[in-house]
Amino acid sequence: MNGRKNTWITAGLVLSISLISSALTVIMLSRYNSELQFQLLNSVCGEILEQEPGAEKIISAALKEYTGKNPDGTVRDNVLSALGYRISDFSGLSCKTPAAFAAAGILTGFLLFLVTWLYRNKKESMRIQALTKYLEQAESGKAAILSPVGEDDFSKLEDEIYKTVTFLNQTREAAVQIKNDFADNLSNIAHQIKTPITAISLSVQTMLRENNTSQNKNAKHQLVQIQKQLLRLSHLEESLLVISRLDAGTLVFQKEETDVFTLLVLAADNLQELLTQTATSVDIPESGEMAITADLDWTMEAVINLMKNCMEHNPGGTIHCTYDQNPLYTEIMIWDEGKGFSAEDIPHLFERFYRGQNPHEGGIGIGLALAREIIERQNGTIRAQNKQNAGACFEIHFYSH
Repeated sequence: MNGRKNTWITAGLVLSISLISSALTVIMLSRYNSELQFQLLNSVCGEILEQEPGAEKIISAALKEYTGKNPDGTVRDNVLSALGYRISDFSGLSCKTPAAFAAAGILTGFLLFLVTWLYRNKKESMRIQALTKYLEQAESGKAAILSPVGEDDFSKLEDEIYKTVTFLNQTREAAVQIKNDFADNLSNIAHQIKTPITAISLSVQTMLRENNTSQNKNAKHQLVQIQKQLLRLSHLEESLLVISRLDAGTLVFQKEETDVFTLLVLAADNLQELLTQTATSVDIPESGEMAITADLDWTMEAVINLMKNCMEHNPGGTIHCTYDQNPLYTEIMIWDEGKGFSAEDIPHLFERFYRGQNPHEGGIGIGLALAREIIERQNGTIRAQNKQNAGACFEIHFYSH
């Protein structure tokens, strides 16, 4: 209803301005024609009196008859026509000036219409810009209360936008609260797990020392299996703590210039004990100095998880690492010589607690998910694929901007 009202107001304003312009034009033309007639008669009468000085009374009587002051007189029609004159013989003398007046009137009306149209467009543009800015602020979570600026075509849209933004803010706040609660609960669970793990681990170590002096091989084997499961639980507890920090947004990355070759070598060194146990080697050819902006410790943790995955699925083989750089990103490739990923596993490899078609004994399905989280939170991407004529391959990109 407000939009229709504004349209009628605008139309009325334009029509009023056009009528005023037309009326002024008619008044000016009428006055000009009167002056023109007066000048024409004055010139004609002047010529007659110059030729016939005694014709003044005749001219005066004729003018009175023409102006209506002597209604009983008679006027001869078509005198000029009888003398061979036409209307066009006299109109040519003054056609330019009336045309100029008409053009001025039309131009004035057009300009007034244009000014009105531009003013309305500018007002609409300002309203659109204000609403756009408000939506941008809402997207970044910095939107203030939307104050009404008056009734216009955008008032209803403004109300709906405010309602939608308010609802989205409430939903987002609720989602953030749920996420924080989940992270807190996860952290609490991880801490609660740690206490019994430590106690059981100490008991197992004591029992292993005692069984070393006895011949009960079956009991010793069972203790070793318990110790492996305890290590698995300990790793799960540490992973849950990291996940809770990532979800809560409390894990802060100390980003700095990090040499890629150094990153890969340190990751391999941290895996040296496991690599030795499985007779697995790591090949890292040096390709010159290349740096990425990342947290060395956490990025190294992500690379360790990738190398460990390759080692677990190709024990006794070689883990290959290469790196390269271009103006857009730094690329790191890590692959093994095994059978590669199953086609069904590739879309789900980086999901939390996903263990795949052929899971490794002792794996908990969290290492690759953590690697992706760490890399993506540092302006990077990671994807898994099967390398041609080789095995499973992880491709990492750290972007420059």
